[in-house]
Amino acid sequence: MTDMSPDERNRRINKLKRAFAYNLFCRQGVTSRSASLNDYYLAVSYTLRDRMQHFFVNSVEKLLEKDPKIVCYLSAEFLTGPHLHNNLVNLGLYEDFAQAAAETGLNLKEIINHEEEPGLGSGGLGRLAVCYLDSLSSLQIPAIGYGIRYEYGMFNQKIVNGWQKEFSDRWLHQGNPWEIKKPVMACEVSFGGRTEIYHTEKGIRRIRWRPTRVIMGVPYDTPIPGYKVNTVNYLRLWSTESHTSFDFSEFNTGDYYSAVADKLKAEAITKILYPSDEQIEGKQLRLQQQFFLVSCSLQDMIRLHLSRHSSLHNFYEHFQGQLNDTHPAVAVPELMRLLVDIHLYDWDEAWKITRKTLCYTNHTLLPEAMEKWPLDLFGSLLPRHLEIIYELNRCFLDEVRIKYPGDDGRLQRMSVIDETGPRYVRMVNLACMGAKVINGVAALHTNLLRKHTLADWDAMYPGKIRNVTNGVTPRRWIAVSNPRLTQLITEAIGEKWLTNLEELRRLEPLADDAAFQEAWRKVKEENKRDFAELMECRDNICVDPSVMFDVQVKRIHEYKRQHLNILHIITLYSRIKANPSLRITPRLFVFGGKAAPGYFMAKRIIKLINSVAQVINNDPAVRDQIKIFFIPNYSVKIGHIVYPMANLSEQISQAGMEASGTGNMKFSMNGALTIGTLDGANVEIRQEVGQENFFLFGLTVEQIMELRQKGYRPMDYYQNNESLRAAIELIRCGHFSSGDRELFKSIVDSLLYDDRYMLLADYQDYIDCQDRVSRLFEDKKSWTRMSILNTARMGKFSSDRSILEYSRKVWDVQPCPVELKWQELPEDGILFHSKDSGEQA
Repeated sequence: MTDMSPDERNRRINKLKRAFAYNLFCRQGVTSRSASLNDYYLAVSYTLRDRMQHFFVNSVEKLLEKDPKIVCYLSAEFLTGPHLHNNLVNLGLYEDFAQAAAETGLNLKEIINHEEEPGLGSGGLGRLAVCYLDSLSSLQIPAIGYGIRYEYGMFNQKIVNGWQKEFSDRWLHQGNPWEIKKPVMACEVSFGGRTEIYHTEKGIRRIRWRPTRVIMGVPYDTPIPGYKVNTVNYLRLWSTESHTSFDFSEFNTGDYYSAVADKLKAEAITKILYPSDEQIEGKQLRLQQQFFLVSCSLQDMIRLHLSRHSSLHNFYEHFQGQLNDTHPAVAVPELMRLLVDIHLYDWDEAWKITRKTLCYTNHTLLPEAMEKWPLDLFGSLLPRHLEIIYELNRCFLDEVRIKYPGDDGRLQRMSVIDETGPRYVRMVNLACMGAKVINGVAALHTNLLRKHTLADWDAMYPGKIRNVTNGVTPRRWIAVSNPRLTQLITEAIGEKWLTNLEELRRLEPLADDAAFQEAWRKVKEENKRDFAELMECRDNICVDPSVMFDVQVKRIHEYKRQHLNILHIITLYSRIKANPSLRITPRLFVFGGKAAPGYFMAKRIIKLINSVAQVINNDPAVRDQIKIFFIPNYSVKIGHIVYPMANLSEQISQAGMEASGTGNMKFSMNGALTIGTLDGANVEIRQEVGQENFFLFGLTVEQIMELRQKGYRPMDYYQNNESLRAAIELIRCGHFSSGDRELFKSIVDSLLYDDRYMLLADYQDYIDCQDRVSRLFEDKKSWTRMSILNTARMGKFSSDRSILEYSRKVWDVQPCPVELKWQELPEDGILFHSKDSGEQA
């Protein structure tokens, strides 16, 4: 593909140009005279997909030929980000497409920017899943991602008068060229009803589920290409359809709504990502979504297995299901049901298969995030599964009694059924009971799981809880999002680092090279200038690109402590107002992230950020030294701009709260320095980059526990710290709310009388640390050296390393290379293979 004569390259470019025109005319039904930008985007995307399909089909054929073990990644979220640019980079076709587009009179960058981002996730969980799919393909490990094709994804966020407002995310409204519908592979999914006992001809007692409602799950496949390899795995997203979309008898009698009622009820299940669960109807819909995902995926895995094997006895040798958090935990009873009720395996054999097939990743230590479902709700939707859970739980608790006789407290804690009050099904316990391996996602997180959150499970099954620290793909988060830095690094050390991130270590000797430092700073300044132009265009905010860009972008949550960042900003503001001649290191403070629609305090924090910004950005005395910008509707697409431009990465959650984090990795890979606590993957990032290249502050997990045991009194910190008291009083007195003392009273009261996440205890250390940051930023040489070393030492945090660890520690899978040479597609873009000879037909 690289050694090509000018004539061969011209022929290739001309083929692409003809393919653009073909897809524009035949697929879009327009000519260049009437085509819109969306038409051109679809034509270019279909042209790329046609070429990608060759690799995809051959990857599937390789699986049929070799019959390797396949990783099946079950996740309620897949935050893919835009596909076009990423696929062009992974397939090595970006330059070809850019030239073909230019010769056709098109701008490839403009077409790439037009792409609508699929809103199939809310944050790190869904983005991690897609990084892992990228690495699985790049490492040529056979894999299928299983998720839900939400018609409306994560809401679009608009900021109106400083408040978050949610609007529907119609990501499919202009078409999705990457998905391929596979209706012949549809699955039936049941809900409600009752169970009944029957006996087989041999007199064996069996259970039959008589549901009241059956819907169809239809798969849509999206190819996931590896980086410059022949392997293309796929993401299979399930969409609901009713068995019968229209009842003619009801329509003819004039009952028009009832005629389509079943269709509307079925489609509602995959209508929107994470419906609000404040009401019972929302809880019911969430559970329906989770079961729908799991049932379709397991049925599909069994179908694939039985197409190659005569029985399911060795199912776990060919399929490894990975549960991405507890959302797919109902896979445990569903796989049991499919094995026992449908395929008629005996109970013990089915349980052995289930426990060897499924593995579980825990992503949280927050008690409120530990999913559990009211028993009545669960039983009304999934009566057979509740029976299976009862029996599994009974057998499991007998095991616990044998190992820990008389320990009723342990039995109560480990039971899948929570009976301490209203009765619930605990999904964490269900996942732990049914999984072969449980893994945490950072060394600190896994240690806390073993010692505290899942201590009973660690004692019951020593070695079952393992650590696999998260990683992110450098293809998306450097090559796609930061082409300037990609070019600089590649010119310095070659291009192997994109598939072996440890190669970045070769940058270390250049950290003190004056010429390389200057080139490094130039890349950062140009990225910052791009963002500054975006700010000016969007919000008419002017900022000098030479100031420090201090960035905190992540989901808005109290434990992530965006309001600690705001307290620092208000402290700087107070210093300048008290001493107008004071000059501080100028900063642009950038925030971004969404609050869950029903999360009152998080939405109030967004309002506080924007209210403080309104005052500071319009105050001539301070706005040249401090500016604040809240990015509305933060997304993967916006992340492509944000991570490359940041000087300082804010990772300031309370120690012990963040399982891992992945934004911290993306910032460091792109040369930002981190100010952070010893939380999640921050611990390992600091170890890798060197403690001298990381701005550490805050209480440790042990200190937090000790302080909490003694009795934490936030009011003591408020009363004994003048600058803290001044910052809080400015909020309390209405300075940032036009005199309204009630607007932020809930935030102030929470800090002074509860402060669950100990902002006030960490405040002074944070302020002192930020002062050190300011002093160092003025030393451009030292800051640049630290920036280069941050990037150079981030090799551990590639998702390739994570997937290799999963393959060895958890899944026991091997790569299955697809050894094919590049083949040009014929003029019509279609390639056929003879079944008999394997030659082109």
